[in-house]
Amino acid sequence: MDTDAFIAVHRPQWDRLQELTRSSRLDAAGIDELLSLYQEASTHLSTVRSTNPDPALVSRLSLLVHRARLRITGARTPLWKHARAFFWEDLPAALYEARWAVALAAGLFLLSSVVSGLYFGLDATARELVIPEAQQRMLVQRDFVSYYFEGEASGFAAEVWTNNAWITVQAVVFGVTGIWPVVMLLQNGLNIGLSAGVMGAHGGLGTFFVYILPHGLMEITAVLVGAGAGLRTFWAWVRPGPVPRLWALSRAARALVTVAIGLVPVLLVSGFVEGFVTPSSLPPALRIAIGAAIWLAFMVYMLGRGRQAHRTGITGDLSEELVGDQVATAG
Repeated sequence: MDTDAFIAVHRPQWDRLQELTRSSRLDAAGIDELLSLYQEASTHLSTVRSTNPDPALVSRLSLLVHRARLRITGARTPLWKHARAFFWEDLPAALYEARWAVALAAGLFLLSSVVSGLYFGLDATARELVIPEAQQRMLVQRDFVSYYFEGEASGFAAEVWTNNAWITVQAVVFGVTGIWPVVMLLQNGLNIGLSAGVMGAHGGLGTFFVYILPHGLMEITAVLVGAGAGLRTFWAWVRPGPVPRLWALSRAARALVTVAIGLVPVLLVSGFVEGFVTPSSLPPALRIAIGAAIWLAFMVYMLGRGRQAHRTGITGDLSEELVGDQVATAG
């Protein structure tokens, strides 16, 4: 092949392709022309490589084809669109897919808290073995409520957010063990039940719910979601289904990261409520109503919007383009 003649014949096409690639705006005709010239330039590059691989020409055509490909498929998506896709599609779908694992986590937590609450609330001897009588009365009369008035509200909210995030991260990261989330749920349920039992035994059950429900509904739900998402990774490891175990575990872990990131603002809201709403001078019914409204909004987001996104095939996993091709194998 005569390289000089080849360049002379096709240079106008390459120059035009370069012009279209650099254009900031293309109409329908321009896009069609760009696609056509891109395909032709790709063919030219293949021809040069196979017949007369001139280094300079190969380098020029490779760069031109690469830039044209980026112009066609690599247009930058604004950051706000990525954020919208994450919070409106990926996150609710991942939350919805983990719903049954979250329900299991909720069942374990509620069982532990109710049983321990009834046990310690009805058995004075059991309470005395765990918390001396004098400390019980101090808890009911002062300590339980004073906890929510420690320091500045903003600092307290930040501390609560950090603590809850740490607990949730533990449930997420160690969820693959299948043991840590269960132990964490039972332990937290036991502590909540113990506090409720002591408060109820001394006539402070109403105070307990007034200071727990405003932030606790969302806070505990976030922890349950983290634990449930963690348990899903364990189940993917135990029962991978038709795909290799590592693939199933990888898919569950990627969706787990989506949930973990999404819980950060949720816990931030919960910390804000605990720092500013729970100890506020608002009427108890209004404080509880604020917490219930936030919790209800999250449940609609998780189950309502999550169901819609999940029906379109979104799971919270990365796209196939980013994950790569997968071929299912037996065993």
